Amino acid sequence: MTQEPVSAVILGASSGFGEATGRALAEAGYDIYGVHLDRRAGLEHVREIVADIEAAGRRATFFNINAADSEKRDQVLDRIASEAPPGSVRVLLHSLAFGTLRAFVAAEGVAAITPKQMDMTLEVMAHSLVYWTQGLVSRGLMVEGGRIFAMTSSGGDRVSPSYGPVSAAKAALESHCRQLAMELAPRGITVNAIRAGVTDTPALRKIPGHERMIEIASQINPHGRLTTPEDVGRCLVALSRPETAWMTGNVIRVDGGEDVVGAGLSGGSGKAGGEGR
Repeated sequence: MTQEPVSAVILGASSGFGEATGRALAEAGYDIYGVHLDRRAGLEHVREIVADIEAAGRRATFFNINAADSEKRDQVLDRIASEAPPGSVRVLLHSLAFGTLRAFVAAEGVAAITPKQMDMTLEVMAHSLVYWTQGLVSRGLMVEGGRIFAMTSSGGDRVSPSYGPVSAAKAALESHCRQLAMELAPRGITVNAIRAGVTDTPALRKIPGHERMIEIASQINPHGRLTTPEDVGRCLVALSRPETAWMTGNVIRVDGGEDVVGAGLSGGSGKAGGEGR
């Protein structure tokens, strides 16, 4: 008997958590629809990811677009609907890390966050989860058994200089996960936020003070090392199994115990979270 094809939609598929999860899901038998936004210099790496997924015997279809653009989003979803059987999208991962890092009230001579920058940060890093979910469900691509994950960080409830807009986006993202979990429960679709530990990704390196975050996390993590994107990818494969149908509406730590140790230190260890995509 031929097994019905299953697929995953990965938002932020070209690096960090999105890349690692796409590779892990491909090894587990999922076709991958990857959404990313890269300039020409990054496209060679995208081709490498596609080649590795295909080498695993799975189909890889990648779209170089702004995931928060409503017209582009609909085009991608329509393309998926034209190719993928109804109900075959079993996983949606939201791993978008594109926002403005500025203080709300800046020092003299330094620019503060603007309304446009704040709106863009929350649109990309939080609200887009809702709209991609709407698109998949309304087209019948995700039905009972679907798994939706969104990458959050400890920055959703902690503060650090210049991190305010992204912290607000992470708090909103977690709220969206709770709301979607309630609304989608009757459809048999689960929604969970994933809080990774500090992870050395391209997105983390854009955060001011990331060197100190890496140093502290390396010291306090009980495993004596940072979280890796592969750690998270492997966990998401396990969490995508049918046996996790009763797990929904959570913020799940995937950090090797880092957060519970850090929470006991003065100032919460000073870290803003394992940002990545």
